[in-house]
Formats: sequence, C-alpha cells, structure tokens
Amino acid sequence: MRNSLFAATEWITRFAYVNILWMAFTIIGLGIFGLFPATVAMFTLIRQWIMGNTDEPVFTRFWQTYKKEFLKSNLIGLVFYVISLLFYINFQFIQFYQGGFYNVVKVPLYIFMLAISLTLIYIIPTFVHYELRFLDIWKNAFLVMLIHPLHNISMVVGAGAVLYVMYSFPGALFFFGASLVGYIIMGTCYHAFRKVAAKKETIVEKQAGT
Repeated sequence: MRNSLFAATEWITRFAYVNILWMAFTIIGLGIFGLFPATVAMFTLIRQWIMGNTDEPVFTRFWQTYKKEFLKSNLIGLVFYVISLLFYINFQFIQFYQGGFYNVVKVPLYIFMLAISLTLIYIIPTFVHYELRFLDIWKNAFLVMLIHPLHNISMVVGAGAVLYVMYSFPGALFFFGASLVGYIIMGTCYHAFRKVAAKKETIVEKQAGT
C-alpha cells in the first residue's frame, strides 16, 4: 500500500513538473515560438516514460530537446499555423455563402478537414518517435492515422474526457492539462507505432520464408 501511494505521488509530481516546464518554456519562447519546441520536449519525455525510462533527469532532457529541436519544431508549428488559418477561412466562407456550390462541397470539405486535424494529432508523436525527413513526418503521420481509426477515436475521446474532468477541479488544468493530454496522445500513438512495426516484421519474415 505504501509503495503504491509513493508511486502514485511520484507520477503526479512528474506530470505536474513537466506541465509547468511546458508552460514556462512556451512563455520563454514568446508563446508562438516556444509552443512547439516545448511540446516536442514534453512529448519526448513522455515517450521515454512510456518506454519505461523514468530515471532520466526531467529538466536536463527537456532543455536539451528544446534547444536541439527549436528550429525544426517551429517549422512544423508554422505548418500548423498555416493550416489553422486555412481552416478559419474555410469556416468563414461556409458560414457566409449558403446554397449552390458550397452545399455540394460542404460535406467533403468537412471530411477533408477532419482527416487533416486527425493527422495533425499524430505529427509530434511521429516526430519524436522516428528519425524522419520533414515531409516523411507528415506522410507517416497520415498513413498511421488512416489505418488506425480506433486509435483516432480513443485519443479524441480520452483527451476530451480528461479535459472535461479537469475543468471541474480548479487548478487542475494548470498542473496537468498539457501533460495528461500529451500522455494520452503519445501513449495511443506509441501503441499504433508498435502495431505498424509488428506488421512490417511479419511481412519481412514472410518474405524471408518464401
């Protein structure tokens, strides 16, 4: 019982600490330039925890990743910002123009935007998990999203449920908002990545056996 309580306290402290680091380094980067490097650093740490590597110093790993991936993560962030702007423009057009051509394309456009949004959720986990070129990050994220619909649903539902619960407890979002949601996303993506790797190994073994 005492060991379980100690372990729970340790994990609560760990999530709160990385959440505060995420906020602090986002602010240090002036918000728009700090958000994605801090998020990449947080996901890198969470990935290590999921893999069982919990002994690494949190601040050291966070700071090293923040510095190393500052430019590349901001390039990814730039694409996020551009896509968000395009989404906003599309919503404005859809609301402003009613009938005719826009009624025809409305549903396909919503489906396309949903697919892009789900792909964006996979981008940072893909970035921290694989060593890929910039364009390959987006291609792999889209393909993993496409072949794992149940993972998509579990991520969205899980993250939404956590945020809903935290809204009921003052201060919870400050200490756990980003880190817990990040854990759900990274954990789900990591499971999807392992399934992809297992399928590749099976294909290789079959090819080697023929």
